[in-house]
Amino acid sequence: MNFRPGIVCFPVLFFLLFSFSPSSSFSQQSGLKPSDIIAGEEIFPIGVWLQDPGNAPSFKALGINFFAGLWKGPTERQLTQLQAAGMPVFAAQNNFALMPRYEDIIIGWMMPDEPDNAQALANGGMGPPVPPETVIEQYRQMKERDPVRPVLLNLGQGVAWDQWHGRGTRTNHPEDYTHYVKAADIVSFDIYPITHRDSAVRGRLDYVARGVDRLVNWTDGSKPVWSLIETSRVSTAEIMPTGEQVRSLVWLSIIHGARGIIYFVHQFSPYFIEASLLENETLSQDVATINARLQSLAPILNTEKAAKIDINVTAPYDSVSILTRQDSCHLYVFAGSVSKFASEAQITIDGDVVEAVVDVLDEARQIEFRDGGFQDSFAPYAVHLYKIALNGEDCG
Repeated sequence: MNFRPGIVCFPVLFFLLFSFSPSSSFSQQSGLKPSDIIAGEEIFPIGVWLQDPGNAPSFKALGINFFAGLWKGPTERQLTQLQAAGMPVFAAQNNFALMPRYEDIIIGWMMPDEPDNAQALANGGMGPPVPPETVIEQYRQMKERDPVRPVLLNLGQGVAWDQWHGRGTRTNHPEDYTHYVKAADIVSFDIYPITHRDSAVRGRLDYVARGVDRLVNWTDGSKPVWSLIETSRVSTAEIMPTGEQVRSLVWLSIIHGARGIIYFVHQFSPYFIEASLLENETLSQDVATINARLQSLAPILNTEKAAKIDINVTAPYDSVSILTRQDSCHLYVFAGSVSKFASEAQITIDGDVVEAVVDVLDEARQIEFRDGGFQDSFAPYAVHLYKIALNGEDCG
C-alpha cells in the first residue's frame, strides 16, 4: 500500500524511498533477538506500515513488534529513535542498511512495494506493472548481497480481487502471481474491504481470506504469508473500522494461513494523519487486546502442525473455516465465517476430550460439549476462538 500523497511509484524510486531502520537495544530491553520475531516460536509477527520512529514506543505499547518502513530513511535520527525504542525493522537494501552496525536489528529486507500494480511514468500517466521477471531478478540480487536475512514482498489487491483496475494492462491476470511470489521469502498483500471505495468489495471481509488462500496456494505453502490489516478510514472519510471488524480480519487471515500481521494505520481522507490509530483511543485499545491474544497463543500459532484429533465443521455453503492446533492438554479450534449472512455451525471432534464445556476465548462465555461436539452461531464474518481440555496423564 502506498502512503504519502505525491509519491512516485516506479521501482527505481522505491529503493530510495523505502528504507528502514534498526534497533540494537531490542535484545537488551526484551531479552530477545530481533530475528526471534520471524524465527522464534514464542513471538507472533505483528508489524506496522511506514510510521515515524518517534511513535515507536506508542506502537510498541500496543503490541507491535516490528516496523515495516521509514519515510525517506534511514536517517541517523530515525535509527537512533528506533534503537532507543527497541523496534526492529524490515529495510530496503542499500549500502547504508547493509553496514555491519545494523545487522543485528534489521531482521529482513523489503522489496519495492506493489510491483504488480500499474506504475507511474516519469512523464506522467501510468504504465504497466513491473514484469515478474524483473522483480525476481531484484530478489536474486538482494539475496546475493545478503543470503541470510529474508526478503519480504508486499503485493497489491489484485491478489484477492481480479477486477482491480489498478493493475492496468494486467487487470484480470491472476496467473502473474505464480511468478511474483518467487521474488521473496515472505509474501504479503493488502486489500482494505471495510473502507474500500468500490461497492463490489466494500464490506466483503472475505476478500482478505481469499487473498491469503491464494498466496498460500501460489507458494505451495512453502513461504510465510502475511496480511495487511486496515485500522483507519484510509481514503473513505465516512467509514471507520470497528475493533470487532479488525479482529475478524486478523483472525480470518490467520485461519486461512497467514503467519504474520501488518497494520495499516494511515488516514488520507478527510485529511491526512500518518498515525491515525494512535489518535483513536478506543480502536487502539481494541488492537492492543487483539495483539495480546495473538502473543498469548504464539507458541500454538507458530506450530505448523494441525491438531492430531479429527475435527470437522459443518455450516451452510461451507461458510465457516477452521484452523486447529493442540498442546499437551488443550485443543484449539479457531473458526471464522466468510459469509455476509449469519449462520450456525456444528463442530465435531473425534478424540479423547474432557466432555464438559468449551471455553470461547475473549467472549466471556462457554458452550456445552456433548455427543462429540458443539454448536455455535456466527454473525457475518464473525470469528470464535475455542479452547477445549484434553484428557491426559499430566493434565489437571
